[in-house]
Amino acid sequence: MKFTKMHGISNDYVYVNAFEEKVKDPAAAARFVSPRRTSVGSDGLILIAPSDKADCRMIMYNADGSQGAMCGNGIRCVGKYAYEHGIAVKNPMTVETGSGIKTLVLDVQDGKVMSVTVDMGIPEQTSALPEEITVDGRAYSFVGISVGNPHAVYFMEEIDSLELEKIGPYFENHSRFPDRTNSEFVQILDRKHLRMRVWERGSGETWACGTGATAVAAAAILMGYAEDTVTVSLLGGDLTISWDRETGHIYMTGPAEEVFQGEIILPEEMNR
Repeated sequence: MKFTKMHGISNDYVYVNAFEEKVKDPAAAARFVSPRRTSVGSDGLILIAPSDKADCRMIMYNADGSQGAMCGNGIRCVGKYAYEHGIAVKNPMTVETGSGIKTLVLDVQDGKVMSVTVDMGIPEQTSALPEEITVDGRAYSFVGISVGNPHAVYFMEEIDSLELEKIGPYFENHSRFPDRTNSEFVQILDRKHLRMRVWERGSGETWACGTGATAVAAAAILMGYAEDTVTVSLLGGDLTISWDRETGHIYMTGPAEEVFQGEIILPEEMNR
């Protein structure tokens, strides 16, 4: 299987050009390529595929093989790949996802995509402001936000000491979230700057999550903690999130990087 390794502020995926390459069992392939010590290493697998509704289609799988509807950092990389590899030399560009068609505006310099702004749609509040749950014997307050996938946003005094490898699964699999959820832990630096760590359902703690940053900004704005344009700092870098109050749409801007191209031999049972 030929692939391209890409990342958006260190949220990295293995990308496959499904216009040219066929992957018979992408869920199994995601589980195979994601381990960091024994394989390519990634947060999952993304197929860039044909679409009859948009310029191309993004099909994403988490590291555990579960399918996701939307990935903010992933879709920026899809836009970069599609433009630079001639799949869709369009600006703006449309990408079909599991949560609808997204419009991307590309910052192109000398034929290279330097950054991408994604219309993430209209965020949906899915909880009270805030709602409380108990995790491992302790009460936590969260704001539920959907931006095509579910998020629970927890505002805290500090986030560096959190042992997410230990507590993350409890948040992801809490009975309040029957389909599991992404969990964001947020420190407010000021009204224009937030810090966050994220535990992604199906992938664990990742260095960045674009939909998570979007949900965090939306929650902070709804709670009155932040301005309508805010910088969200993640372990892998910064994203700029802007909410247009007139249209209700929220926009995410950040970089996308191609790391290397390669080829991996999948186990025989994945090719049957």
